[in-house]
Amino acid sequence: MNATETPGHLARRFHQIAVAVFHAEAEAAGFDLTPVQYAALAKIGDEPGLDQATLAGLIAQDRTTMGGVVDRLVEKDLVLRETNKKDRRARELRLTEEGKRTLKQVAPAVAETQRILLSGLSEKEAAQFMKLLGKAIAALNDLSRAPLRDA
Repeated sequence: MNATETPGHLARRFHQIAVAVFHAEAEAAGFDLTPVQYAALAKIGDEPGLDQATLAGLIAQDRTTMGGVVDRLVEKDLVLRETNKKDRRARELRLTEEGKRTLKQVAPAVAETQRILLSGLSEKEAAQFMKLLGKAIAALNDLSRAPLRDA
């Protein structure tokens, strides 16, 4: 097997392509978001009141990266950090009205990104690819620097 046929190389290439397509689609729709910022925004929208550390685990990002991501979402007026009433040291994350609008308006670009990423496969192949990719990732989750964690 040559180097460009290894699972690691192919995963890296697919990730490069996925990020490039996401950026192109989001930009074409008028949004300045990265895939990680979108994932954070969507998860906060699903679970308002999350703290930053929990959010990091739920989208499989390391805590340091998550801090910068949340900082940028706050700067863009998409997310609010609020003091937790039970633990004043903790900060809860919530979408601003602009964050809610952005999440709704960027959805078609995100859906188009997903369509493009699977466009080289038949519907059956795409379903199988997603199932196998999910299975491989689940088997290796604990080896990640930022494993995906359940709520």
